[in-house]
Amino acid sequence: MDPIDAGVAALVQARRSGLPAADVPLPDAAAAYAVQDGVAQALGWFGDAVPQYWKSGGPSPTEVQTHAPLPPQGVWGSPADARSWPFHFRGIEAEIALRLGRDVDAALAAALDAEAAGALVDAMCVAIEIVDSRWAAAAAAAPLAKLADLQSHGALVLGAWLPHTPRDWAAQHCRVTIGRAPVAEHRGTHSFGNPVHVLPHWLRHATRGGRRLPAGTVVTTGTWCGLLLAAAGDRLHVEFPGIGSAEIQL
Repeated sequence: MDPIDAGVAALVQARRSGLPAADVPLPDAAAAYAVQDGVAQALGWFGDAVPQYWKSGGPSPTEVQTHAPLPPQGVWGSPADARSWPFHFRGIEAEIALRLGRDVDAALAAALDAEAAGALVDAMCVAIEIVDSRWAAAAAAAPLAKLADLQSHGALVLGAWLPHTPRDWAAQHCRVTIGRAPVAEHRGTHSFGNPVHVLPHWLRHATRGGRRLPAGTVVTTGTWCGLLLAAAGDRLHVEFPGIGSAEIQL
């Protein structure tokens, strides 16, 4: 079977059955993104609409940045209750989400640098990305398999929105509380130094094929805390002082 078709079939079956799938080898990132699109179409996540929610990021500005559209049924406002959600494991990433204040097409996206892209954002909020996997290998799955699986997306929790204004991101604190564990403190730890720097590459990816992103489209921009592990029954609280907070009950 063609690797793209095999990847789509495996991930659709895993989502429908709740049982993890064996890793499917993929030749390149283009194939992984094609699997993302095929799974979304097979499961009817977006219909004819452009995805409203996305995740994007990478280990550093000089390394590969990856992107994934997020199923809307797994995006929740804070406080959220996920006790009935079928996670295989529960990785935690504390993030900042950004919201577009105007439509963006491919021509505009192609001309953007970080400063110009930041001017398109009207609001920001605290986000909790729950990392999960449909692959049996889970965290040990191949990078392209993870990318095909929405970059290991499980669910997204969004805090209250506030106007997007320039900040000293190098001085920004982030506090993560998981259950009864001590508070994990982080400062200035976004991998790009500034969440806005994720935008140009993401916008060019998201508008490929003539797609137009409408105002109100949201992207979460990468972890400030690495990947922390939680368990069923934990209550999570993420705070970015001066911006806000988000909570979820697992």
